[in-house]
Amino acid sequence: MERSLLQWRLLPLLALIASFLSVFFGSRSYQETQGSKCSLLPHDHYWISSKRIVTPDGLISGSVEVNGGVIVSVVKGEDWFKKQRSRVKVIDYGEAVIMPGLVDVHAHLDDPGRSEWEGFPSGTKAAAAGGITTLIDMPLNSDPSTVSPETLKLKIEAAEKRILVDVGFWGGLVPDNALNSSALESLLDAGVLGLKSFMCPSGINDFPMTNITHIKEGLFVLAKYKRPLLVHAEVEMDSEIDDGTDNDPRSYLTYLKTRPTSWEEGAIRNLLSVTENTRIGGSAEGAHVHIVHLSDASSSLDLIKEAKGKGDSVTVETCPHYLAFSAEEIPEGDTRFKCSPPIRHAANREKLWEAMMEGDIDMLSSDHSPTKPELKLLSDGNFLKAWGGISSLQFVLPVTWSYGRKYGVTLEQVASWWSDRPSKLAGLHSKGAIAVGKHADIVVWEPEVEFDLDEDHPIHFKHPSISAFLGRKLSGKVVSTFVRGNLVFGEGKHASDACGSLLLAS
Repeated sequence: MERSLLQWRLLPLLALIASFLSVFFGSRSYQETQGSKCSLLPHDHYWISSKRIVTPDGLISGSVEVNGGVIVSVVKGEDWFKKQRSRVKVIDYGEAVIMPGLVDVHAHLDDPGRSEWEGFPSGTKAAAAGGITTLIDMPLNSDPSTVSPETLKLKIEAAEKRILVDVGFWGGLVPDNALNSSALESLLDAGVLGLKSFMCPSGINDFPMTNITHIKEGLFVLAKYKRPLLVHAEVEMDSEIDDGTDNDPRSYLTYLKTRPTSWEEGAIRNLLSVTENTRIGGSAEGAHVHIVHLSDASSSLDLIKEAKGKGDSVTVETCPHYLAFSAEEIPEGDTRFKCSPPIRHAANREKLWEAMMEGDIDMLSSDHSPTKPELKLLSDGNFLKAWGGISSLQFVLPVTWSYGRKYGVTLEQVASWWSDRPSKLAGLHSKGAIAVGKHADIVVWEPEVEFDLDEDHPIHFKHPSISAFLGRKLSGKVVSTFVRGNLVFGEGKHASDACGSLLLAS
């Protein structure tokens, strides 16, 4: 009787405990299930191994340990058996290359306002499929442009829970804020990683061009924050289109005449008249000028090299389309190849590669600049009226490798151009290398595997038909992409949830 009474009294307590355990473990299971949707790999702690791992100390055979989204150990082959633990998941990628994920500091995702051009979901799916683990979104081509804390907030809201990779934002330096230090400071305080300006019309009404006074004043503000100013360096001058020859708008050479190398040279010469302030001891020390998408490998590049030699804080990028294509090979009316600055002649392309190999050009970016197919005027083929911009986001790694092999490009150089230097430009010091303490942002790819980039190839950015790279045979298949340890892309599939992080400066 006493035993039965005791059991009866314990029943409510046991029921309460059972209820608590049910809620606790049920909740835990739910959270784990939700968390696993961020990754195709249901492990938070694991090793990945390969005979080719690109590290800051060179190429090694070994393994990388990931725990909690961070790289916690990098070991060479001979040390592997001492470190490996049987209970921890091991993924052996064999001969595939393990490299830091790409950091693309120049992409237009056009969201919000022009998501019919691209958008955060499609753009970041393409990035993940291409081994890009971090994107820095440009402040224009979205609507409105990102030129204030309020417009940055719209960007953040559009990106939240819709990005598969990490995304940061550049802000815009425009006449309305350039001479107002408090306006610029509020934009920088809101979290943009730096500023972007145009020295010629941008084609976007709410993103007007800046002059050298605007740029000079902007650098003084940026110096306090130690963040960069990215500059589209072309300035409108006389073109060669009125030389009396037949100027067929369907001919790419006609378009090339409208933006000669003198436009780049003139802008860069003007720009470098103020970059001396960024030298050690200068009035804008701490600021940095980064020249985007250089296409002229002659006078413009010589000016940049000279400024660097004098101690100016200056870097420069170019893009895969300038390294892959030449003006002579662009078909009549094929407006997929239109961009600004334009793709120049084959001899110029050779000089760009020479500058890449010698370190005179610091890094690469995609300048992924999509639009709706109808704005490309593909049926008319009018280069003078079609919207400019190359769609390439998913393929920049294989394009760089495929066209670079001729020049002896190494895996270490690819990692430097696409990971290490871009992450430093953007101030993202937890990214850009396979090293202990860095985010586990990793791309696994097979340099020797060839594929045809045709209509049957899965392409994830919004309008594949406008890409100038369609029809090319490329080498370098992306196998897996990890973002902060989450396997967001593997064997042709994406993680079901978009769990990329927003990168805001503080």
